Amino acid sequence: MPAEAKPSNMKLMLLVAAWYAGNTLYNIYNKKATNTIHAHWFVATSQNALGVVWSLFLWTSGIRKTPNLTSADIIACIPIGLCAAAAHGGSVLAMGAGAVSFAQIVKACEPVFAAVIGLLVPPMDVKPPLAYAMLLVIVGGVGLACVKEGKGIDINTTALMFASVANVAAAFKGKLGKAVTDKLKKDKSKNMDSANVYAVMNILSFLWTVPMVLIEELPTLGQEWEGAVNKHGLYEVVFNIAMSGFFFYIYNEFAFAFTAQVGAVTSSVLNTAKRVIIIVVSAIIFQEGMGRNKMLGSAIAITGTFLYSMASKKKPAVDAAKKAA
Repeated sequence: MPAEAKPSNMKLMLLVAAWYAGNTLYNIYNKKATNTIHAHWFVATSQNALGVVWSLFLWTSGIRKTPNLTSADIIACIPIGLCAAAAHGGSVLAMGAGAVSFAQIVKACEPVFAAVIGLLVPPMDVKPPLAYAMLLVIVGGVGLACVKEGKGIDINTTALMFASVANVAAAFKGKLGKAVTDKLKKDKSKNMDSANVYAVMNILSFLWTVPMVLIEELPTLGQEWEGAVNKHGLYEVVFNIAMSGFFFYIYNEFAFAFTAQVGAVTSSVLNTAKRVIIIVVSAIIFQEGMGRNKMLGSAIAITGTFLYSMASKKKPAVDAAKKAA
């Protein structure tokens, strides 16, 4: 078989630009949406719903090939969809409860959760010692960012809790999902390229978030909607939710496409750099305080995440010995 042609640098640059722009705009409109209506599971579900509609349009119109999945394939994907729903919902609720910059700083701790789950959930994923050392740097940076000058530790516990839930869910999604999605991608008859993998996960995520709206917010949803419309106007409420949903789907699709082209490590490094942009832009737009400790702590945490990604690229000597045996 002929080797696949490497993607051009221009294509990769465009993918990164679209990914970064979409993610930054998503965070802006998501914060605006959660500021206008205090029904954050409803916001998260609405964002998923817009992606579902878009995917169905692409499939029914023939613009994109429709996935050809068996019931067994779908069942295998359901737990991954649950993790995706928890990761998305946790992120939305974290940014709704506190500053976008704080949520992003906590989410920089995602490698810590992924490393722990990688050791606890089989098959065991052992990283090089240097990678584990970088986890201490990440935790230290996040800890410093939570210390406010002259006031001591200042933590929005609600935002911290939801962001941590998102981190745990994202780590499980990565652990459980890789083998399943790789298998689906390899079988060309399934029509599961990176775009369709994300589309299917988004649909499953939507189906998992609907029950959370019914359980957590349905009794007060009508009242919250009426209050939001009266205070901000129907156009602003709908516009912010719709735009956040649009950019949520767009940035994820470009991120999946980029990762498929360059691999997880390079994608992880650029995902780290992306957080810097989001923290800076959100701090400017929403006038979020960025004291010395917060700036220094976030810089340390993000640098630690970058170094962790690079260190993780090197396989432990144990793995090398096993392959040589």
